[in-house]
This record gives sequence, C-alpha cells and structure tokens, in this order.
Amino acid sequence: MHILSLNIALATPLVTPQGTVASGIRKRPREGAVGVNPLGLDGDEQADLTVHGGLSKAVYAYPSEHYEFWRGVRVQAGVEGGDQLQPPGSLGENLTLSGLLEAEVFIGDVLRFADGCELAVSEPRYPCFKFNAVMGFNQASKLMVQTGWCGMYLAVRKPGTLQAGEAFELTPGPREVGIVELFKARTRKT
Repeated sequence: MHILSLNIALATPLVTPQGTVASGIRKRPREGAVGVNPLGLDGDEQADLTVHGGLSKAVYAYPSEHYEFWRGVRVQAGVEGGDQLQPPGSLGENLTLSGLLEAEVFIGDVLRFADGCELAVSEPRYPCFKFNAVMGFNQASKLMVQTGWCGMYLAVRKPGTLQAGEAFELTPGPREVGIVELFKARTRKT
C-alpha cells in the first residue's frame, strides 16, 4: 500500500447548476514532502467546513483503483474529455492511494507512515452537488452511492509529513464498523 499522489488545492469558484460556489474539490498533485497537521495538509483548503475538514475530516483518501470506472462512466455520460483519465486528486482527494479499498477499511483503523505520521479512519465521504459538477454529469453522486466507492476521511493522530510514493501500513482498529457498511447505511436514509 502506498500514496500514489498527494493532492492539495485552495478554495476557488466552482460553477454548478445551483450557481457558483467556493470549493476546494479541484485538488492537484503536489511534489515533495507536505506537512500534515491536525486540520489537514499544509496548503490545502476546504470551502464548506460544515461538511469537509475539521479534526475528524482533516484528510480525504481515495483508492486509485476506481479511477478507470469513473473514466468509463464519464464517456457513457458524454462528458467532453471523458475518455481521458483524470489526474489524481480529481475526485477531491488529498491522498490517492494504491492497494487499499473501502471494503477493507473500518472506522478506527490507522494508516502509519515511516516518519511517524498517523492517520485514523474516521468516516466515509458523502458526495454532493460539487462532485457532480467536477465529474461533469449529474448522476455522479448517485453512482458513488450505488458502488460504495466513497473513499474515507482521516483524522490526524500524529502530525508529520507525507509525499507521493510513500508506503504505509494499516493497523486495524476495533473492526466493528466498516466504511462501506456505514456509507450504505447513512445514504439509505437520505
């Protein structure tokens, strides 16, 4: 398991069918080491702190294994440029991971990195209209709900630095509530 890409963005205007809103969803890869503090990655912003960011949702991680699926559905939806694979960070994630899927992750599991940085799995990511806007079609959030490919929020247990290419190990927590299980239970209610 490793970080394929480390991604950050400042909050900028995002045009959506609901109007123009501020958003930090358009993350882009960053080279070199980036500091990790209790509120997230140095240089990264979230625009709506009621649903993103804060101590329990400081860092958002997403499996790279799902990117090909999103390219395919963008082609089917007729999105301009949909046939091209989007760069890491395009789904709004800070960490594009390789080798760790949502079905293998439980609340309380910890990602441990070489320099001592520790990130604890806190909850799934719940998609919104901004996700539809960056994906280019209005069924993207619905597809994320159907697949359960939501990624996971991480709380910073021990600050440190991270960089692309860095390996990590997963230390199991209590293994009581899985990411996909919690995501499906909460999205059924809404």
